[in-house]
Amino acid sequence: MRRRFRADVFASSRTVFSMVNDATPPSDPQQPPPRAGSSPATAGLSDDEAGLAELGYKQELKRGMSGFGNFAVSFSIISILAGCITSYSIALGSGGPSAITIGWPLVGIFVLCVALAMAEVCSKYPTAGGLYFWAGRLAKRNKRHWAWYVGWFNFLGEVAVTAAIDYGAATTMMAFAALTFGVVPTALNTFGLFLVIIVIHGLLNTFGVNLVNLLSGVSAWWHIVGVLIIVGALWIMPTKHQSFSWTMTAWHNETGFTFMPFVFLMGLLMAQYTYTGYDASAHVAEETKNAAIAAPKGIVMSVLISIIGGWILLYSITASIQDGSEAGLTALNATETGLPPAQVFLDALNNPTMAKFLLFIVCGAQFFCGMASVTANSRMSYAFSRDDAIPGSRWWKKVNPRTGTPTNSIWLCIVLSTVLTMPALFNETAYLAVTSVAVIGLYIAYVAPVLLRRLKGKDFKDGPWNLGRWSGVIGWIAVVWVIFICILFVLPPSLPITISTFNYSPIAVLAVALIAVVLWYVRGKKHFMQHLDKEQLAIDEKKLLEEIDD
Repeated sequence: MRRRFRADVFASSRTVFSMVNDATPPSDPQQPPPRAGSSPATAGLSDDEAGLAELGYKQELKRGMSGFGNFAVSFSIISILAGCITSYSIALGSGGPSAITIGWPLVGIFVLCVALAMAEVCSKYPTAGGLYFWAGRLAKRNKRHWAWYVGWFNFLGEVAVTAAIDYGAATTMMAFAALTFGVVPTALNTFGLFLVIIVIHGLLNTFGVNLVNLLSGVSAWWHIVGVLIIVGALWIMPTKHQSFSWTMTAWHNETGFTFMPFVFLMGLLMAQYTYTGYDASAHVAEETKNAAIAAPKGIVMSVLISIIGGWILLYSITASIQDGSEAGLTALNATETGLPPAQVFLDALNNPTMAKFLLFIVCGAQFFCGMASVTANSRMSYAFSRDDAIPGSRWWKKVNPRTGTPTNSIWLCIVLSTVLTMPALFNETAYLAVTSVAVIGLYIAYVAPVLLRRLKGKDFKDGPWNLGRWSGVIGWIAVVWVIFICILFVLPPSLPITISTFNYSPIAVLAVALIAVVLWYVRGKKHFMQHLDKEQLAIDEKKLLEEIDD
């Protein structure tokens, strides 16, 4: 009976798979037409629902997100207004203006390759699980192992990202309050504001996908219009700007290293830190209409628009630096505001009220960024729990029938991010050590399915959105780039190496790996992806066919 049941499930999956490949993608992404020739198992299902059923899941989340909303979630998490502003000092002290204005588009080109390679896989497997599910499907052997470890790096990386974004938002808002109202920032009141922000984000996500879709759209336009306002102010109001050649080539080094190529490479981390979170479009795929096309487009367009908008913003800020001397750049990087761009606003505009308004725009962008991060994090943890990965999965995989959102999973992510941020109350270095897994953990998860896709070769059947003959070139560039930047992430960023300048990323990554190994033997080996209706994921097609023949 067990073998017959598995064969029936697999046969049904093959039937749906055949129809998916034969079907022509709908011309209207908002109203996909009924599937022609649907089997009784998929009769009455929409194109998206039938495609999801083929992957082994039923539609539980409310599918109310537009293609633009899908793009907006990823675009909001990348958040050029948040990332470029808060990470500006990294490149300013490690290469100076040249590392900022040349580094941003340079890194952007390679990140776009990563996004394109991920998007191609997303089109084939548009599920909320995203990266770990892709890895499980693409691996030729040890499928459950690949899915498990990719999933844990993705899950904990997103928890860390959520913590870092919302604590960063609290820090920026406290700086704004200090400039505007004279509030003195402390570790306690900054953490208190962080709690307020993250709870609001939890509530907004709990109210339903329609509200998230609306606010994601508002966020996208906030970022676009906000960049235009800041750029306009920086070009209209200052009486002095740096020349094009200075803005593109000026050099500044505060790292303690003397090998200039290495200094420049470390300065690229500013851009790489910002270009993260675009996997969010995959995590909200089960809530997106025409997900097989809209989700991959959301991944790619969020990166592409960020490359263009981010460079315009960074060039404008850098060209507005009033004192371009070595001493001036050193003083700028040590500004009491804690944000060199905020000091540029104050110096260049010579109008404190306008400078505060521009900083207010940045605060709003960071708020929206954190909200989108909670959205992506909760959807990924919902999907991971659906496959019995997280302890207490039966609670975290529940979907609120009224709102169509994974309410329990949302608050799980809120609690975990809060716990991860608590060291900031006592020691900021400890907090940075804990959250250092955010970027490197995510990129390890990003590259795994891209690498597996390349190793699968011609056995991979393209989805409706694909790279065609460019797939191989772009995919291998993406793999090599991620390996390269992961090496950069674990190198010391400055000299001398002290407890506050030490790079804790390797320790954080090892900690995540250890957690994943322990949980695999405690829970994953027995429970993860072991449901009968998903056995085709863990067993090769050839083996299943052999069992059917038997």
